[in-house]
Amino acid sequence: MAPTSSTDDGPAALGPEERLALLGVARDSIRHGLEQYRPLAVDPARYPASLQQERAAFVTLTEEGRLRGCIGHLEACQALVRDVADNAFAAAFRDPRFAPLSAAELDRIHIHVSVLSPPEPLDIRSELQLLKVVRPGMDGLILGEGLHRGTFLPSVWESLPDPRQFLAHLKMKAGLAPEYWSELIKVWRYTTESFGE
Repeated sequence: MAPTSSTDDGPAALGPEERLALLGVARDSIRHGLEQYRPLAVDPARYPASLQQERAAFVTLTEEGRLRGCIGHLEACQALVRDVADNAFAAAFRDPRFAPLSAAELDRIHIHVSVLSPPEPLDIRSELQLLKVVRPGMDGLILGEGLHRGTFLPSVWESLPDPRQFLAHLKMKAGLAPEYWSELIKVWRYTTESFGE
């Protein structure tokens, strides 16, 4: 098992056993949701210390390579193991882009977990400056202005590898025009530790 103590760079990476535990909790929470219509109630004390830490996570579901649900938190609000259980349930049954998952789909979905680093605010004044500091393939971004807010996980770089396209699509996700820029826009970046079934 990987070390579970924090380092100056943030929490230590999760080991294979911890990753398997989170994937198992995610699938169990979806199965529980099909039967009980609510997420699996997990007791963080029954899991390794690294999974008891408050950390933010996203759970992504795919079916035959296509997105089937994706829900998560951008900021830590509860134990990681509980966050994964809640987000797995929400991705399966509460993602407004999809109908609730059916029992027939359970064995066809693949589960992917992304554990986020704490978001880091970027001191940028222009879109050009942002394009110079963003790290394609590594950074997830949160972009917001007023009530408009959107995020792309680092995995989105796989389908949008060009930084300008990535940013234009992120602005659209936030409800802004792709060419829009304002000095009021705020941007944060984060990285993820991602793994799946």
